[in-house]
Amino acid sequence: MTAARKLVKYYVRPVLNNTKNKDSLCLGSSRLYFDKIELITRNGNDISSKYLHLKEITGLPKNISKTIKIQLKKITKTRKKIKSINFNKPSIMGILNVTPDSFSDGGKFLSIDNAYAQYQKLKKEGADIVDIGGESTRPGSKTIPTQKEIQRIMPVIDLIKSKSKSSLISIDTRKSAVMKAVMKYNIDFINDVSGLRYDNKVTEFLSNSKIPFVIMHSISNPTKMQNSIKYKNVLLDVYDFLENQIRKCKLKGISENKIIIDPGIGFGKTLKQNLTLIKKISLLHSLGLPVMLGSSRKSFIGKIQKNELYEDRIGGSIASVLYGLSQGVQLFRVHDVYETNQAIKVYSKLI
Repeated sequence: MTAARKLVKYYVRPVLNNTKNKDSLCLGSSRLYFDKIELITRNGNDISSKYLHLKEITGLPKNISKTIKIQLKKITKTRKKIKSINFNKPSIMGILNVTPDSFSDGGKFLSIDNAYAQYQKLKKEGADIVDIGGESTRPGSKTIPTQKEIQRIMPVIDLIKSKSKSSLISIDTRKSAVMKAVMKYNIDFINDVSGLRYDNKVTEFLSNSKIPFVIMHSISNPTKMQNSIKYKNVLLDVYDFLENQIRKCKLKGISENKIIIDPGIGFGKTLKQNLTLIKKISLLHSLGLPVMLGSSRKSFIGKIQKNELYEDRIGGSIASVLYGLSQGVQLFRVHDVYETNQAIKVYSKLI
């Protein structure tokens, strides 16, 4: 009996910079260019990579050059606007957790008045979207009943929407019942940190509602995700997961123009794996969709500095945002909106 043939897969990561030349291609609608790619080859468990100038692609075997050209089309295609979010410039998603146990701001915004005041602050400081969550998904957290999650977020949403109907609101939830409950408020985005894995009714809901959403990579569940971390290659495994979830969405009739992708920093990853994902995040552009980075105040920052204080992670958070900007990330989910907005504005004037 012959052994099963290994499936060879090729991945294309654009090597981005802000200098245009005669051989350059443009990333989506951005001001970033590339004339070189990293071609990563996965042959079973064997992984190799090499850097190529674009003009070298035609000299490769036809099957490889064809695969590269397909991915280059996805990298360079215009990212269509979602709601009022235009992906030719960076946007900010501000975090509003109405939970007692979220890792950084748990318990601060449990009252409706405090939550609304924080919403106003985030908007004033420059948040394009405010992401409201009623269930903590920090490492070690436990799932709460659906009704409790709904009871936490509904009064806050009701107050926000009664005073500001034009504001873009995202709901951070894994549960289809929560999504259905908030739809009477014409919610703008869903942010599913389980990557559509937790609730098998979510994909059907998203198909029927046609609401834009974020697919974030994670493994297992928040209670166990940091206990058993296993990847063959974290960068390619995250890519493959997102690619597979996008494929499932398309089979359900969901338009790609409704999807944003997120590599899930801190969700079932080690320090080294988080850094690898951020460093090589431009690989995700070959999926052809807007990319969100949620690195704000995450534990990898504290581990680098050997300081676990959440409030002392702003510098590290900003550093990851600015690196993400250099790699073409279009959306940043952050706690510290004012500081992030200021950093983005200054960085954008310097490049």
